[in-house]
Amino acid sequence: MKRRRRPASESKGAPRWMVTFSDLITLILVFFILLFSMSQIDIVKFRTIADSFQQRQILEFYPSVIPFDDPSAEPEMESEDSQGKDDQDLNSLLSNIQSYLKENKLSDVIVATRTERGVVLVLQEQALFDSGEATVLEDAYPFLNKVGDLLAGIPNFVKVEGHTDNRPIDTYRFPSNWELSSARASSVIRYLTRTGDLDPTRFIAVGYGDTRPIAPNDTSENLQKNRRVEVIITDPQFVEQ
Repeated sequence: MKRRRRPASESKGAPRWMVTFSDLITLILVFFILLFSMSQIDIVKFRTIADSFQQRQILEFYPSVIPFDDPSAEPEMESEDSQGKDDQDLNSLLSNIQSYLKENKLSDVIVATRTERGVVLVLQEQALFDSGEATVLEDAYPFLNKVGDLLAGIPNFVKVEGHTDNRPIDTYRFPSNWELSSARASSVIRYLTRTGDLDPTRFIAVGYGDTRPIAPNDTSENLQKNRRVEVIITDPQFVEQ
């Protein structure tokens, strides 16, 4: 007699895959709820900070932990004080140089003025060099020594410019006015730094040749004016374009 097979008992409840799927969906839902709640908190914080900046009286009411209430006031005051001291030093320097020129009757060949660049000394060729040469004359030593003594008391940078007239020069040492003007500017700096024990990094030498005349090159007098060396004791506030 054959035995009857019992039918397989069917499991009660939802399929196993559905349980796993529902757990996954629940976790994803919780994750997005957390993200949403965090984003809402950030927006609230952002709005609070924005409102605090719009209400400037809050910042003005509470004292600052910084020693001075207005952070921009003290540096600006220091800058103005520094500029005032620079002006005072340059004006004092100009006064000393002008007094020296007057006492030694050098005002005809050396002019000292104050411009936006600083204190400018214009030295005519005959006060420093022989014609067509770049070696400083001994007669110029006392004045350059005076300038060196005055420069030792201030930290300003010094620019020395050499200028010539438009007459061409063609020698072994100076093939053109470029070389002559540059050599003359360099000679003045060399003398100041060697005899005055000044820092060479404070100086710059520039040769302009005949490209920056102060008078037309049409008379012997004007040619003489253009043959010059300019010593600029620079104003720290001046920015050259």
